[in-house]
Amino acid sequence: MKPLNIAVLFGGCSPEYGVSLESAHAVITHMDRSKYHPILIGISPAGRWFCYTGGVERIRQDAWQGADCVPAAVSPDREEKCLLVLRREGVEKVHLDAAFPVLHGCNGEDGTVQGVFELAGIPLVGCGVLASALCMDKARAHRLVQDAGVAVPVSVVLERGTAAEAHAAAEALGGPLFVKPLRAGSSCGITRVEGREQLDAAIALAFQYDSQIILEEAISGFEVGCAVMGNSFLTVGELDEIELSGGFFSFKEKYTLETSAIHVPARISPEKSEEMKETARRIYRALGCRGFARVDMFLEPGGRIVFSEVNTIPGFTAHSRYPSMMQAAGMSFGQTVSALIELAVGGRP
Repeated sequence: MKPLNIAVLFGGCSPEYGVSLESAHAVITHMDRSKYHPILIGISPAGRWFCYTGGVERIRQDAWQGADCVPAAVSPDREEKCLLVLRREGVEKVHLDAAFPVLHGCNGEDGTVQGVFELAGIPLVGCGVLASALCMDKARAHRLVQDAGVAVPVSVVLERGTAAEAHAAAEALGGPLFVKPLRAGSSCGITRVEGREQLDAAIALAFQYDSQIILEEAISGFEVGCAVMGNSFLTVGELDEIELSGGFFSFKEKYTLETSAIHVPARISPEKSEEMKETARRIYRALGCRGFARVDMFLEPGGRIVFSEVNTIPGFTAHSRYPSMMQAAGMSFGQTVSALIELAVGGRP
């Protein structure tokens, strides 16, 4: 059979642009070329879309923009299901069997890009519009998860110009606490606040990434992640555990692991591991996720499980947490990529 044309989107106008390049490089290089033909769609930091035909290594090096790029757009015509490549001699239509957005953060993981492909009737690898938007919004995700019977951190959402309310909320929450943009990923704009003197700077930083911020109690214990895959039938990878030497799992720590470590499987009892996997399934379903996502939770010293967040497009480098958890469960990186694509195009439940 002729390989399916799979659009792989990378880059994006997001603070996580560089992370996307690394993830997309890994996805493309692990794609089974006997089954899938990648159609590479690069999105510049300015938001311009290109069909890219150059070397894959140049994506990771952020050297992809240039002569191998042709402006492109997705056709909204549901009968065409194609990428419009806007060449000087005319428009070339490239059929797409599915789209795999390997984008992180705003303008990629928040439902916006997902809407383009759902409108065009092109099967999408991963979560759709609603689940993507909900999981990006920390407050709304927490409410739905709490309604599903899972504990969540105590938090307060604030708008710009509410400095007095912020200090009152921080006083009520106690310390330490976290100040976060409401909608951002990779720990961008997050500060762990130990004292009141840090609060104003933390608020100013968070507002650089979003028009709303969230003040959230710090949960004792450690973070545990769970890789979930599937639509109605769910497969889960092994849990992982983040071991911190201090502070929190910041953007720098996530991609360098200078002072922290990730243990796969997590160093918890088999009984607690099964409980956390089942909790991850419940969270995944409560937020309407499909395809795949990474569910992050906290495990307190007393054994209570507390929801943290869901990443609908987690990091996908060869050393990232999601593929590592699936590999620990017996699924290689290439098998994971193939399984995710088949969930979109193969009609799997």
